[in-house]
Amino acid sequence: MTTRRSFLRNSALVGSAALLLPDLLLANKKNAAVGIQLYTLRDLVSKDGAKPVLDQIAAAGYKKVELYGYGDGKFFGMPVSEFAAYLHGKGLVSPSGHYAPAKWLAGNGDEGREELDSQIQACLTMKHEFFTIPWLNQELRNDLDGYKRLVGRINSAAEIVKKAGLKLAYHNHDFEFKSYDGVTGYDIMTKECDPNLVQWELDLYWVVFAGLDPVALIEKLKGRAPMWHVKDMDKVNRSQNTEVGNGSVDFKRIFSAAKTAGLKHFFVEQENNYVPDPIGSINSSIKYIKANLV
Repeated sequence: MTTRRSFLRNSALVGSAALLLPDLLLANKKNAAVGIQLYTLRDLVSKDGAKPVLDQIAAAGYKKVELYGYGDGKFFGMPVSEFAAYLHGKGLVSPSGHYAPAKWLAGNGDEGREELDSQIQACLTMKHEFFTIPWLNQELRNDLDGYKRLVGRINSAAEIVKKAGLKLAYHNHDFEFKSYDGVTGYDIMTKECDPNLVQWELDLYWVVFAGLDPVALIEKLKGRAPMWHVKDMDKVNRSQNTEVGNGSVDFKRIFSAAKTAGLKHFFVEQENNYVPDPIGSINSSIKYIKANLV
């Protein structure tokens, strides 16, 4: 059996690479498999359907897909079980999905439980590891009291999710970093969400857009950021995305903190500014990642 010790001893190439990216190379090798958030190709999904898009994702070399778009027991018009069978049949796995339990987050007591349970069942059918909340409606987060109330609802949802054998994660944008007299919503969330129940999916683009250092944030989270969105920022127009490696986000520095983050999965995401087109963009991004980051 090859151990990490013997592998490093016998491989000068890996030894030199470890000097550059020590944390990532300490992770399980399977964690280096490149993922993609399906939202990146949402226009193609709407135009051509999910199956041809999954075909192209697999052909580009991606191994993991983070989902969005669940509703009424279906993904993109397909029953969840049918969608899962097709995705897995392409050699893809889906460690996480974005689900919006809006009724639960806005409610009290057991309000919204039916919606939450339906989403959890979709997670189980997809064989997700993480149930990921990607958004908070604005009317729920207008001040710190709103965030404090949301923390209670997120914690209670996380308890239900855990009982189902899943983990709950929260995906940031930039609004969580708005300061209220020196305290941000993200401060409240990361301090008061139960660390045994709630983990964090860092959207690296939005962290940088908000003016924060992702590595410093990872240091604060200490093992609680097991998922990342790898999304680059256009060098000319920071409100635009670009292909990974073409922009201003220093991914090499950030990936050196992979072990500190507790990184398990990362997903390429690009929402706009595709060059030459969405499929060309995802091919460009994975080529850069494989050559430079993993």
